[in-house]
Amino acid sequence: QVHLVESGGDLVQPGGSLRLSCAASGFILDYYAIGWFRQAPGKEREGVSCISRSDGSTYYADSVKGRFTISRDNAKNMVYLQMNSLKPEDTAVYYCAADRLHSLVAGTPGSWGQGTRVTVSS
Repeated sequence: QVHLVESGGDLVQPGGSLRLSCAASGFILDYYAIGWFRQAPGKEREGVSCISRSDGSTYYADSVKGRFTISRDNAKNMVYLQMNSLKPEDTAVYYCAADRLHSLVAGTPGSWGQGTRVTVSS
């Protein structure tokens, strides 16, 4: 059974950095694409970034391009989201998800973590 646990969320000042982690268990991470999504208060969940299972290709929402970096360590069953130059509008609960890449891009992955809260505020 696919099990995903996010961590690393915190309160950070604008311009600061955070690294989110997603620990995967119950499945072989190599076989899945992984994505990060977020949901801000009062807004719909949106895709932030995803990374393919095959060649490690990465994709980013325009709002985070150049500031966020997704990476994966299949040997450790971990996926990361490095977030730099954080803005108040990045405030949200961040979720990792696993599935085929097209499902992640469509926003309909089959497996989700429980989320970790990021608050960007002075």
